[in-house]
Amino acid sequence: MIMGVAGSTACKLPRKTPEHQPKMAKTLLYRLFGVGSVPRQLSATLQSEGIVLLDEGIAGSVTYLDFRAPGKRSNWRRQWFTGAIALTQVRLVALQYSNTAINVPVNDERIRSLRFSVEAGTTLVVSFDPALFHTDWSGTMEYRFRTSQAQAFLEKLMSGRS
Repeated sequence: MIMGVAGSTACKLPRKTPEHQPKMAKTLLYRLFGVGSVPRQLSATLQSEGIVLLDEGIAGSVTYLDFRAPGKRSNWRRQWFTGAIALTQVRLVALQYSNTAINVPVNDERIRSLRFSVEAGTTLVVSFDPALFHTDWSGTMEYRFRTSQAQAFLEKLMSGRS
């Protein structure tokens, strides 16, 4: 409760709920050229799987920490992109431009090894050891997706782990 000046009536501030949060601005590449949208064929597949949450044309980044892969080495490197993220009844899918960055079925045991968190209320972070998906890779990869639905994604992903 917020108290007013000298005996005025107290008032409550409206509570922020996901439907009341402002929509995040889409990236310029998305607005001008559609970069970061879900391709039609994948969109049809996601629709048939039952979309729970979807956001496209959003800013994202991938950070490589102590990363090793054949022909690639990096102690720290970050790449920015425009992309999309979707959670269906079947899987979690994230796109880096139009390339698949994450594609993990929700019933796959590896999804339990992914670490999900939210930064600043608007950024969903997915962090993992890339050896989960490529045996000759090591280190840590952190994907960040700037979406107004970050908290909703986190809640749905965490509830699916039980």
